[in-house]
Amino acid sequence: MASRILASLFSAAMLCLATGTHAQDYPSKPIRFIVPLPPGNAADILARLIGEKLSVALGQPLVVENRPGAGGSLGADVVAKGPADGHLLLYANTGLAINPGLYKSLPYDTAKAFAPVINMVQIPNFILVSEDVPANTLADFIKLAKASPGKLNYASPGNGTFPHLAIELFRLHSGINVVHIPYKGAAAALQALVTKDVQLLSNDLLTALPHVKTGRLKALAITSTTRSPAAPDVPTMAEAGLKDYAAVGWQGVMVAAGTPAPIVSRLNAEISKVLADPALRERFASQGLEVVAGTPQQFGEFFRRDMERWRDAVTASGAKLD
Repeated sequence: MASRILASLFSAAMLCLATGTHAQDYPSKPIRFIVPLPPGNAADILARLIGEKLSVALGQPLVVENRPGAGGSLGADVVAKGPADGHLLLYANTGLAINPGLYKSLPYDTAKAFAPVINMVQIPNFILVSEDVPANTLADFIKLAKASPGKLNYASPGNGTFPHLAIELFRLHSGINVVHIPYKGAAAALQALVTKDVQLLSNDLLTALPHVKTGRLKALAITSTTRSPAAPDVPTMAEAGLKDYAAVGWQGVMVAAGTPAPIVSRLNAEISKVLADPALRERFASQGLEVVAGTPQQFGEFFRRDMERWRDAVTASGAKLD
């Protein structure tokens, strides 16, 4: 009996020593940062900005790899099935939480395949209408839509995207009947609203603000629970009358499940330092991005809640992809 106890204690000690050694040596080689989106968009730019500063902090090259496709699941699969040693990072976003409810099957179990590192920023959207829509407030639009059920159209970058489901949540909370018209990408959907081909759109602040400032579009509300410094005059959905509504996009970092906790903690600490830079925070605020940071545990709890939220929205929308 005593020998078995000693053997168990020895094994536990060796495991702790091995984990500590891995963390102490980390990183021991270049780091791959998988971005499951095409190059050149706002998320890709942010990933490269964070990656450049993280590379300096960790003392190893960091290579951003764009792996777009299947709503981000192709890139996520690379990390899910990759080594759990902290040398392979996933630039995670809202799509990772949406996909379990949207796709009939995924090549990984989203709830078990990843270890959260940090939720970097949240990205609220505007609820927008074109300049010729006779509504200056959210209440005005709801009244207008209810007076003409099925007569007003809303654009989205595609079925199951965050802007699509943000409007579906709006529809559910308000009881309006508006028709969905999916476009190929966010730029095309925004252009459709600017040219008055549709009447309604949920869109990020960064690309919508120039049109709002010129008066070509009207921002009726913002989808976060607090107003944005980038558009302080635009009310939240709660302030506009929908008290239980919240739909905020986010972007963070995850690694493969099983990555040693000390490595996850190191990554969290280094990225937190990057996000604490006042100049970076000011830049983000001007673009409508809100720094979140926090612990891996907080990110994990948030991610579980977000998956449930979007599963309900997908079910209500009827969207389903193979």
